[in-house]
Amino acid sequence: MEIRPIKTVEDHRAALARIDQLMDAQEGSHDAIELELLAILVERYEIEVFPIEAPSPLDAIRFRMEQAGLGQADLARVLGSRSRASEIMNGNVKRLSITQIRRLHSAWRIPAEILIRDVA
Repeated sequence: MEIRPIKTVEDHRAALARIDQLMDAQEGSHDAIELELLAILVERYEIEVFPIEAPSPLDAIRFRMEQAGLGQADLARVLGSRSRASEIMNGNVKRLSITQIRRLHSAWRIPAEILIRDVA
């Protein structure tokens, strides 16, 4: 396959089909190099054509809670306030405070750049 930029849906499909053919390429071979280059081109195309927006702070908090099997009481412990945890979980908070962002980032490793966005 001639390697060139992926600009159309057809180019994308063809690149994915070729990647499937090359998945078992032996490291260091011409096929492995082609596979790596195609993967880079497909990734670039998909980032441009199918962008994924960062989650809202509330979505990130809920996701982390679900992942770790945590509940609202756990959030209240991290924040030091049951009422604030309730407000956040009910979507009644527009922005988290710097203290809340720091606590959530430190305790649950939620990226701070996600938490500083507007909640609503």
